[in-house]
Amino acid sequence: MARYTGAVCRLCRRSGDKLMLKGSRCLGPKCAMEKRAKPPGQQSIGRRRRVSDRGFQLREKQKARYTYGIMERQFRQLFAQAEKQAGITGGNLLVLLERRLDNVVYRLGLADSRSQARQIVLHGHIMLNGRKTTIPSCLVKEGDTISWREGSTKTEYYQELIKGIAAKSLPSWLGLDTQKLVGQVLSLPTPDEIEAKFEGKTIVEYYSR
Repeated sequence: MARYTGAVCRLCRRSGDKLMLKGSRCLGPKCAMEKRAKPPGQQSIGRRRRVSDRGFQLREKQKARYTYGIMERQFRQLFAQAEKQAGITGGNLLVLLERRLDNVVYRLGLADSRSQARQIVLHGHIMLNGRKTTIPSCLVKEGDTISWREGSTKTEYYQELIKGIAAKSLPSWLGLDTQKLVGQVLSLPTPDEIEAKFEGKTIVEYYSR
């Protein structure tokens, strides 16, 4: 499975926004956006060139990809799926991205970042509806339950997670038993409930050309 293995802080600087790719580190003084917010690479001297409409559309599409840690081919497949659904394509795409299992694990507070959540799923620590699932891109449905595999509850990471989970906030469409760390999809998210750092409409415009 292809994945980005470079420095993720460069992606935030390239996007011009904090994408929370390193979890709580992004909120502290060590965040690269706090130290040097300029895009990576050699900086031109003189007047900054204006970003074209096409360039802005590309930037928004890349920002969505970076946020959810998805490669281009998989992102295109999700976009094609969003187009086939009834309703607004940009909103459909955002909901599909949020329904990914690795994102749901992150939203439940079981991981500090989406990349960490993806690793937890890949290593077989997560159960979806009572069955071990190692596919981060799996889409959850309303009523699904997300829990820890029994053997994984003995790990040091799980014990530390139990201590601090109560302080984490949850989106309205998810529920969590903080004693057993069992999450549930109460309903499918709506675009208005998702605090996206990119414009879904702009991504639709990018792929429509």
